[in-house]
Amino acid sequence: MLVYAPAALLLAVFCVRVVRERRRFGNAVILGLAVLCGLAAWLIQLVRSDSPSGQIIVWSLAALGALAVLVLMYFLFLNGLQMASKEGRSPANLLSLVAALSILGVIALLITAVVVRTPVLIGAAVAVGGVAGYVSFLFLSFVCYAFLYGRLRVRRRADYVVVLGSGLVGGSTVPPLLASRLRRAQAVHQRLARRGTAPVLITSGGQGPDEDVPESHAMADYLTARGFPAELIEREDRSTTTEENLRLSKAIMEKANPDYRCVIVTNNFHAFRAALTARRTRIRGHVVGSPTAAYFWPNATIREFTAILMAYRRTNAAMCLLLVLGGVLAWWARSHAGG
Repeated sequence: MLVYAPAALLLAVFCVRVVRERRRFGNAVILGLAVLCGLAAWLIQLVRSDSPSGQIIVWSLAALGALAVLVLMYFLFLNGLQMASKEGRSPANLLSLVAALSILGVIALLITAVVVRTPVLIGAAVAVGGVAGYVSFLFLSFVCYAFLYGRLRVRRRADYVVVLGSGLVGGSTVPPLLASRLRRAQAVHQRLARRGTAPVLITSGGQGPDEDVPESHAMADYLTARGFPAELIEREDRSTTTEENLRLSKAIMEKANPDYRCVIVTNNFHAFRAALTARRTRIRGHVVGSPTAAYFWPNATIREFTAILMAYRRTNAAMCLLLVLGGVLAWWARSHAGG
């Protein structure tokens, strides 16, 4: 059982970190490492057992993994086409398609390197495969922890519910994506109000160049039209980004109540990144997500993950550089062996 010690230790570290501060991307990485170490330990035991059933399980897992990659590639390809059809062909809407083509390219390179076995192809395969494996690990860790984060319990007491804006259609109309956030905020507000004093609801969003009114005003109007008390709404109408949403809302909350607690509402695909931003801006509160259309979720999740990669770009660039150097070493070793 000693082989499972690293996984158990990582899991213990993960639990302690979540209790202390759940809004950390490092939590996702440690959870991923714990699962990876646990899976590796299990496979090592199966291989060492030398039993036919163990060998069958190992090969079955390898086959399932390969099949899962192909199914994922097919799913992302279809989702990319659907996004282009429903949302337009902007670069942000084509991320699923780009991901599918990237997976296809990596698979093609790896197969070609195995068949041809030239030093250049082997070096390229090691470098590209290493970077692809690293990014895939981070992505799976992100998805799993974001799912878990969305299901962690929120503090019982909150003085504010902050709803993040996401743009208007037609200059003044709340789109379905934003309406989902507002309905979830209303439900959260009702639940908190039943436990004590009704919190203030802050609608956060400024006016874009193609909008007739600030997002926060349209959001407030949407709520009051559905029976929400206007006196419990405060409007933050200057922000244009998620970070500005949170910083400017924080200023409103601190001015009225320096000891405030809040719940932040956004869509489920955006909840974890918003939580990371909330921690960076030192907001005392956690984030909850509202439902998103199924076809929109994969592309939006990839976009959120890409934004997180960019937020930690120095660390990720250093890791990718090391993996590329590994490819260079593989090329050199193959060339030297061939000579």
